[in-house]
Amino acid sequence: MENVVAALKSVADPETGKDIVAAGLVTELEVTDNGRVRFAMVSDGGEPGRLTEAARRAARSVEGVAGVEIDMRPGGRGRRRGGRKLPVAGQAPGGDRNRSVSGTPSPSAPPRPEGVPGVRHVVAISSGKGGVGKSTIATNLAAALAVKGARVGLLDADVYGPDIPIMFGVHSRPRVTPDERVVPLEAHGVKLMSIGFLMDDDTPAIWRGPIVMGIIRQFLQQVAWGELDYLLVDMPPGTGDAQLSLVQLAKVDGALMVTTPQGVAVADVLKGIKMFERVDVPVLGLVENMSGFCCPHCGERTDVFGSGGGRKLAAIAGVPFLGEVPMGASVVAAGDSGQPTVLAMPESPEAMALMELAERVTAALPAPERAETPQH
Repeated sequence: MENVVAALKSVADPETGKDIVAAGLVTELEVTDNGRVRFAMVSDGGEPGRLTEAARRAARSVEGVAGVEIDMRPGGRGRRRGGRKLPVAGQAPGGDRNRSVSGTPSPSAPPRPEGVPGVRHVVAISSGKGGVGKSTIATNLAAALAVKGARVGLLDADVYGPDIPIMFGVHSRPRVTPDERVVPLEAHGVKLMSIGFLMDDDTPAIWRGPIVMGIIRQFLQQVAWGELDYLLVDMPPGTGDAQLSLVQLAKVDGALMVTTPQGVAVADVLKGIKMFERVDVPVLGLVENMSGFCCPHCGERTDVFGSGGGRKLAAIAGVPFLGEVPMGASVVAAGDSGQPTVLAMPESPEAMALMELAERVTAALPAPERAETPQH
């Protein structure tokens, strides 16, 4: 164990000049019985990818180490995954888990990163669980903002189940400029980037956390977004690697939470709200999707999944309730055909609710600062 700590101390943090152990960037160091080393690295707002690889090489160089696993953290506790917990550099066995291996408390959240050059607002579209229509909301919100004259980009960060290519009807591969910047595709006035543009349709995404972070970093930093009023980020469900990677790599101006009325969805989205609050990202509000089925023939509404769950949750969580989007056959048909509902059937109840949502989201955002000019 001491040899692993000594090896990690050979890696310097360029921000402070200290080694990564003394700087408190390594937490929850442990080793399993089969010689695998596991620890978390706390981002300090610098270049976590470079430090992570240096730490991995250092730990792997120790005799007897069979493998190294590293989890990136925005701060706070590491997560124990089994194996034998070992005391290191001032941390006693069974001691405070919210301490780094140097014995100093780990921060609760990293410093806020800089904004994406040229982008006025970055907005995360998130949910507590899958199947609530989060990508449908993101797609129509982007199209609605574009209709209103805004410059809009949509980043599909749901790397495990990218739906944006289907919903916008785009299946081409983006081109790369001579300076190795990716040019986003465009449809319905919205600039688009998705891992779905780079993979075959039948290829499964089997990726661990560091790879997810690398993909999101490339989509934020190596895509030629240009000047945008809004960059919407369609997140995967839950509170995992993609969410933490986004808030580490970009200044997120707000998160829109999506739920459906039933209790199981409401309970899960509360966790998502608390996660964003913990990493200092304001929650713009909550939208209840699939709030009721509107019959296209008689106009009668049926509450298939119950009613009022989203409004109650917003009150409990203390966040604004931004409205209800009813179910409708037009939403399904429009999504499958690559035509957002707000464009394909603008007079439908679903489209009108989505246009109102766009107005409320923009009103909830802070006044934009002057956009920076992208540096190439």
